[in-house]
Amino acid sequence: MDQTPDVPFVPTSEEVVRRMLQIADVKSSDVVFDLGAGDGRVLIIAAQEFNAKAVGIEIRKDFVTNIEKKIKELKLGDRVSIIHGNFFDVNISRADVVTMFLLESVNKRIRPKLEKELKHGAKVVSHEFKVSGWKPDYFERFVCSDGSKHDLYLYIMPPEKEQ
Repeated sequence: MDQTPDVPFVPTSEEVVRRMLQIADVKSSDVVFDLGAGDGRVLIIAAQEFNAKAVGIEIRKDFVTNIEKKIKELKLGDRVSIIHGNFFDVNISRADVVTMFLLESVNKRIRPKLEKELKHGAKVVSHEFKVSGWKPDYFERFVCSDGSKHDLYLYIMPPEKEQ
């Protein structure tokens, strides 16, 4: 398995994470998958604030170890899990919601996997980068309390194709 990240780690602010989960209308019955889980903040916020189950996929072992530690410290083991691996190789068909902060080139490469594996009605929320070839069901330029602006794209499966 290639263990080279396709995307540099840039943490998404907690404010943006909350908004992404709100846009996806995450419910306690949902399973949220975070592609490239980084420091695990999407997983923790999804579990603690939205009472959802959350699964992270992370290629970097050091990040996985840190997330496992946080899960244990916060006693979230019944709702949060982390998979050490490449998200291109992990089945995501259980996901009700997928969050991602990847590059547009990676979004383009993962699009066929999302189309193949995600069930009808599943939601994909992408931070900053659209999924080329798909028309967003919802777009928002979210402004954080610090004034920073973030583009958020929501797609509902199956996505409408761009014309």
